[in-house]
Amino acid sequence: MKKSLYRFICSVLAIGMLAGCSTSVSSTDTPSSVTASAATTITITDHADNTVEVPADIQRIAVVGIYPLPSVLSVFFNSAEKIVAMPKQSMTAAKSGLLGELYPEILNVPTDAVSGDSVNTEELLSLNPDVVFYSASDTATGDALKNAGFTAVALSVNKWGYNAIETLNQWISLLSQMFPENDIADKVSTYSNDTYNMIQERVSSLSDEDKARIFVLFQYTDTNMLTSGKNFFGQWWCDAIGAVNVAEELEKDNSVAVSMEQVYEWNPDIILVTNFTSAQPNDLYENTIGSNDWSGIKAIQDKRVYKMPLGIYRSYTPGADTPITLMWLAKTVYPELFEDIDVTQKAKEYYKEIFGIDLSDEQVESIFAPSSSAAEGF
Repeated sequence: MKKSLYRFICSVLAIGMLAGCSTSVSSTDTPSSVTASAATTITITDHADNTVEVPADIQRIAVVGIYPLPSVLSVFFNSAEKIVAMPKQSMTAAKSGLLGELYPEILNVPTDAVSGDSVNTEELLSLNPDVVFYSASDTATGDALKNAGFTAVALSVNKWGYNAIETLNQWISLLSQMFPENDIADKVSTYSNDTYNMIQERVSSLSDEDKARIFVLFQYTDTNMLTSGKNFFGQWWCDAIGAVNVAEELEKDNSVAVSMEQVYEWNPDIILVTNFTSAQPNDLYENTIGSNDWSGIKAIQDKRVYKMPLGIYRSYTPGADTPITLMWLAKTVYPELFEDIDVTQKAKEYYKEIFGIDLSDEQVESIFAPSSSAAEGF
């Protein structure tokens, strides 16, 4: 009798001790070993190869320095309610494109705590985020966030050679590990990779003489002209559609300054204008910015200057719009190879199929006719 009572008491104590312990699930754990719903934390490896223990129930998210990420988070959750801080540059895009229209709550997200890649830790602490995303290349900000006690997770924009498709896939993969109930990693990567492979197959037969020569106008003001050399997203966009980046010889990482004389020397067939500049095609056709004369450039003479789309975010960078932007670019540059592709219809199908978002005809059309306002702050 005494032994039975002793065993009963020990069992009760053991159960109590187990109930009081927090549990953790690794991103590699299987449901058979432990479930995320029973865990209080999830262990992930971020894009800076840090092992990070994040809450299993994340309700408040701050974003530092990764301008497209608030838009990706919004479509990932089909809501912007979890976002409590983001950069001003992200807000400008939200107001200029579809993001603020689809998720008006994002227009109320505070931006005072984040200025570009820097962060006011005291201001951010007052917002009480469960997790803070920052750029993997900005180790100083990462260290500052960790030292201030934040759960900081690094995301990279250039770890995969400025490959916009692979970068989007990797972002969604990491988010799906952190939020397994929203796991769309396979859906996104399958659609993105299928789109990329279809385009690669169609342009594979182009000879060197047939390949379009493209100049990417990243930023343009009265005093400055920036493009993409070999190590920036512009190179990937050109490679992805079988075109030539005329500035490939420039090996500086990120954007690089060039002169009008250099553009004349390259004499591109096509000019792509990003949404990081307020310039529109007509500004080049009519020489309305600064004292440069574009009239002798082949792309100007052939009326082949195009403003890149602005959907959920500025499409030059990785983002939810990337597969559709890739289709748009391929058809814009090589219309005869992609005459069967209806990009506006593809955009509607993509957002519905992958993210559950219904876009109207007017909303889809606005993606491909962006205003200049998204460039404010650059």
